[in-house]
Amino acid sequence: MIRLKMVAMTDTGIRRSHNEDCVGISPSHGIAVLADGMGGYNAGEVASAMAVEIITDQIRKKVHDIQPLKIDETTGFTGESMLVRNAINFANSSIYSAAKNRPGCEGMGTTALIALFYKDRITAAHVGDSRMYRQRDGLLSHVTEDHSLIHEQVRRGLVTAADARNSMIKNLVTRALGIHPKVDPDIVEEMVMPGDIYLMSSDGLTDVVSDEAISQTLTSYAGDLNGAASELIRIANAAGGPDNISVILIQARKAGLFSRLTGRG
Repeated sequence: MIRLKMVAMTDTGIRRSHNEDCVGISPSHGIAVLADGMGGYNAGEVASAMAVEIITDQIRKKVHDIQPLKIDETTGFTGESMLVRNAINFANSSIYSAAKNRPGCEGMGTTALIALFYKDRITAAHVGDSRMYRQRDGLLSHVTEDHSLIHEQVRRGLVTAADARNSMIKNLVTRALGIHPKVDPDIVEEMVMPGDIYLMSSDGLTDVVSDEAISQTLTSYAGDLNGAASELIRIANAAGGPDNISVILIQARKAGLFSRLTGRG
């Protein structure tokens, strides 16, 4: 059994007048959600706030009703992953409807990055270019792959990751919540090990801070999630802070005797 420590921070950055990112954590339920809104005057922050609130609420209300680790015969995913996917689809429909019907919300949308921890596993799901990393035994790796035009070029070897950070099309996402009636999230399931650190971030961090700098920061602030999150935001702002910056850090720890007896993380 794994227990979790979570920290969430968001910052407007230097060049933006308001923050369209939204973050939410619910450690007791193993839920973390990050959204980066877009579109229209202040409408991006409406979309991102809706995504975080709806997804968190849907998972929190239903997570105890599913049979743990039961595999869905059609998709091969666990019930927990199906719950996350359904919550994303519900949020997408709600944001799409609001964009069509609310004055001033036309064209709004948002990325969404969700983590659900259960037992010794994680389901990570995302739409857009908000990104998740995992640091294990000092090695940083990507859990998600960005839904963006520039990432497709990097994946195909047309540009380097370093060049991608300076590309004119780096902010063009290929999937987002609220843009189309239906959305197809990518879902990753994996085992969680004690000591693992998961980083969820908006592109305000990853566009200007390299993976190497991220890894060094997580290593330097090992065990101090608040310090690590603050330092990552500071580094992004020192690099110009061109966008809103959001960070969620989750550290997995081995559960104590009380947690094992009660079954709570």
